[in-house]
Amino acid sequence: MTTDAGAPWLIVGLGNPGPEYAMNRHNVGFMVADLLAERIGGRFKRAGKAQAQVIEGRIGPPGPANRRVILAKPMSYMNLSGGPVTALRDFYKVPTANIVAIHDELDIDYGVLRLKLGGGDNGHNGLKSMTKAMGSDYHRVRFGIGRPPGRMQVADFVLKDFSSAERKELDYFVDRASDAVECLVIEGLERAQGTYNS
Repeated sequence: MTTDAGAPWLIVGLGNPGPEYAMNRHNVGFMVADLLAERIGGRFKRAGKAQAQVIEGRIGPPGPANRRVILAKPMSYMNLSGGPVTALRDFYKVPTANIVAIHDELDIDYGVLRLKLGGGDNGHNGLKSMTKAMGSDYHRVRFGIGRPPGRMQVADFVLKDFSSAERKELDYFVDRASDAVECLVIEGLERAQGTYNS
């Protein structure tokens, strides 16, 4: 699937709104989106009718590689992400192949990244909601959080804050994930996979 070079990109950090969720493993998509917002030099603001916060800006060097992006954080709660993302896609006229979802991934070790286009939701409620709303042909930047220890339930694990040991490296991994998103948008999936699919 090719992407339209002139079309904007919609970069979506997945998470749950509210301060009580801010440092949860499930909110790593929001963390990456916040760092990308700093890099763009914008502030999130409420998006009209879509239940989301957005920033419009540009990523990449001046010239043909410069991309118009809409950076978004759905404010609907994770399992209802599809509605806000679809509303933003339609409003900004973004091809589905130009959508990037940044999310936590249980089946990858902590801090490891995997980038891909399409595929299943692997039980992730945010992806499940997005795929139900608009199909699966969007990009994913999967941020590994590892499996829960012992018999801890998955829901409890993802809604817990990163551990103090994990937090020592969290800034570095969030920074790297932000680099991966920029590389994907500017240089394409293959180049980004080659560099960041560690």
